[in-house]
Amino acid sequence: MLIHPDVMGVAELAKKIRKIPNWPQKGILFHDITPVLQSPEYFRLLVDLLVYRYASQKIDIVAGLDARGFIIGAALAYQLNVGFVPIRKKGKLPFETVSQSYALEYGEATVEIHTDAVWEGARVLLVDDLVATGGTMQAGIELIKKLGGNIVEAAAILEFTDLPGGRSIRDKGVPLFSLCQNAGCMPD
Repeated sequence: MLIHPDVMGVAELAKKIRKIPNWPQKGILFHDITPVLQSPEYFRLLVDLLVYRYASQKIDIVAGLDARGFIIGAALAYQLNVGFVPIRKKGKLPFETVSQSYALEYGEATVEIHTDAVWEGARVLLVDDLVATGGTMQAGIELIKKLGGNIVEAAAILEFTDLPGGRSIRDKGVPLFSLCQNAGCMPD
């Protein structure tokens, strides 16, 4: 049974996100969603909120970004009765891939997707845990576009609106939905 956003305090999700200073390097405040995932109540709330938003949008496939986007995206795909596609860090996928490099707030990285993961014209929902500088999400968007997919929306639990990531994603014409902004959650 789906939980309507008004049934439970969405703002409580923000309180479950653990903040870890100086990880993975000095100066970074890491926002850890594992406490949300560990709680059956909050994990269900998270997935149900997203299902509630996307159930009528005719999604063909959910793509999840490595690694926390896998957890959220796979559960969401299951509930939407659509397939799931992982977008992984370079060198982790066994089949033929396309890749996209991007800048992180603390370095550079590359992600890949299987060449047969998304078909021409597929309606794709791209999912990750958070958007800060937006590099990972933008790389995922580029990979889906390379394969001919249409991004219905990009979704995240948390968006830092004081950083350029969300704005740059929207400026490129991709809708972005976030449950929480700046570590505070508000229902849409």
